[in-house]
Amino acid sequence: MSDAPRPDFSQQRAAPLKGRRLELRRSLYLDQPPEDDDSEEDESSTKNRKFRASAPLLDAYGVPLSPAKQQQQQQQQARASPGTRYAETTANVSNYNLPPSDLNQKIRVCVRKRPLSKKEIDKGDKDVAPMNGNRSLQINEPKLKLDLTKYTEQHAFTFDDVFDLNCPNNLVYERTAWPLVNYIFKGGKATCFAYGQTGSGKTFTMLDPKQGLYIMAARDIFSMLRKPENQHLSAWIGLYEIYQGQLYDLLNERKKLFAREDGKNNVIISGLKEYPIDNVDKLIQVFDYGSSVRSTGNTGANDSSSRSHAVLQILLKHKVNRKKIHGKLSFIDLAGSERGADRGEADTKTRMEGAEINKSLLALKECIRALDQDKRHTPFRQSKLTQVLKDSFVGNSRTCMIATISPGGSN
Repeated sequence: MSDAPRPDFSQQRAAPLKGRRLELRRSLYLDQPPEDDDSEEDESSTKNRKFRASAPLLDAYGVPLSPAKQQQQQQQQARASPGTRYAETTANVSNYNLPPSDLNQKIRVCVRKRPLSKKEIDKGDKDVAPMNGNRSLQINEPKLKLDLTKYTEQHAFTFDDVFDLNCPNNLVYERTAWPLVNYIFKGGKATCFAYGQTGSGKTFTMLDPKQGLYIMAARDIFSMLRKPENQHLSAWIGLYEIYQGQLYDLLNERKKLFAREDGKNNVIISGLKEYPIDNVDKLIQVFDYGSSVRSTGNTGANDSSSRSHAVLQILLKHKVNRKKIHGKLSFIDLAGSERGADRGEADTKTRMEGAEINKSLLALKECIRALDQDKRHTPFRQSKLTQVLKDSFVGNSRTCMIATISPGGSN
């Protein structure tokens, strides 16, 4: 063994390394002068100082990454996100000139932003989700630097369509549900569903009694049924809810239903009562009766929050053989996804409802992800919701998802 003296790893020798790391952090975060109220800088320079690109710049020790390492990390993030159409892009990319999306895609994803509510305005909430063109949405995320200086991190997301707070329901309908109405008359199955946080506008978009998407679709369906080529068809309606993993018929005294598959792997709702309809007024009358017995509750985010997933089916059947279905259009008002903070002082029942809702929505996300990645197995049996929605994603089907968002920073 060598008699050479052991090196001295004292704190005095480690101090310069620690000092260099602090200098690196200071050079990254504190290279910009502090804001001064009396500064005569122009507006553009102030704006550039407040906003920072969202690309990662530091490693786990706070040391800036080299350009090669930054590029490698960005490539890894891109590979980890299969849904490239909806992937996060940098905040500097402008999407104003994107062409309109194809209305005949198998799966379309749209976003609708509601206005700030009175409660959010009274609380001083700001709109943190401005539109960036007809297909892009920007999220301004407030953050803090190491020295507690506030800054905003910008993220941009691209979708098939983005509808702002001033967009009326009829324009939303033309870009979402109207192509599905045409498709069911060609013998297909179509689904339109709204997904979003509690109180973000799902029920208003889908099931509003005056201008909901299902009302507009029904008007066009009855108009097309009067055409000579469709005289052999008639329209039928069914309405049920998925509550706590169970199916209940809202038009038949909440009778319990069962989802089964026939010999062709088509999902059949066994026991569902269906009513023939031939005009919008009758549809509204039947739907209002079913909605009156739907499960709702009070949460911290919404006084009348939907606690179940409601499924409205409009079936096109042959008049001679009513067992033969020509086409099917389903409107689904999903229960709102919730954070723990949204439940407030919730009782045990409300917490159990929220857990079941989030579980089913997570299963829906996993199914969509599996389809996007072209996996061999899609886990439709993880929940009753995904089991019922199987027809919406396989075979001769088309689906439009409308993600409703709340623009307030507190959400």
